[in-house]
Amino acid sequence: MSTNTTPALSATQIKAFEKDGYLILPRMVSAVDCALMAATTNTHLAQAVAPLEYESEVGYAGAPESLESVGGRTARRLRNAYQRHVYYRTWAANPQLVTMLELLLGEAVCLTLSHHNCVMTKHPHFGTATGWHRDIRYWSFPHNELISVWLALDNENANNGGLRFIPGSHRFDIKPEQMDELDFLRPEMAENQALFAQGKSIELQQGDVVFFHSGLFHAAGRNNTEVVKESVVFAYHGQSNQPLPGSRSAASEDILLSL
Repeated sequence: MSTNTTPALSATQIKAFEKDGYLILPRMVSAVDCALMAATTNTHLAQAVAPLEYESEVGYAGAPESLESVGGRTARRLRNAYQRHVYYRTWAANPQLVTMLELLLGEAVCLTLSHHNCVMTKHPHFGTATGWHRDIRYWSFPHNELISVWLALDNENANNGGLRFIPGSHRFDIKPEQMDELDFLRPEMAENQALFAQGKSIELQQGDVVFFHSGLFHAAGRNNTEVVKESVVFAYHGQSNQPLPGSRSAASEDILLSL
């Protein structure tokens, strides 16, 4: 797999990640490699290669009620991307990517296979919106210091369900009453509406990569186009920040990537 020639992150980029909680790396992955991953994704979607998560299984507002209802077998994500194909594995362990993560995490880097490890898809018509949440809500680690790495296999924007971030929200002090039972920010609270007003839509081109902090609030809308949007997503943590024993985070293998 080829990536651009930038060897690492600049001090300015590191500072921006620490401040905003996310960092966009334009065209980090070549169009050829994106096309190979997209072709694999489309084959696995067409053949319903397990394991998949369907929109009807998520239970979000507007989702089909069951697998047998109209749109019920609309895929939300292909699970176990790392185990699915060498294309995804090669990207997940890309040496340039690992070097960048080492700079942000300050130590050797591990890939967790318990979380993300998927190809996210956002289909027209039945792909549901995702409310404002933090990934750490269902991850169990001693420290809220993980990084999700999101690779756009095609262009992403507000019209096709692209990511939205609240910059700097990984540093916010959020009170329990601001969250609902699923750990989404409650939309009816004025305090949360002020946070939503700070939300920023992220536009990505094919091959762009986004790093974002596990405590950063993010959301995504519906896909209003007629084309499926696809993104490869993995999550990483420092070697010293091991998942809590017996938790969901410890249920699958961790892979040490640093040499």
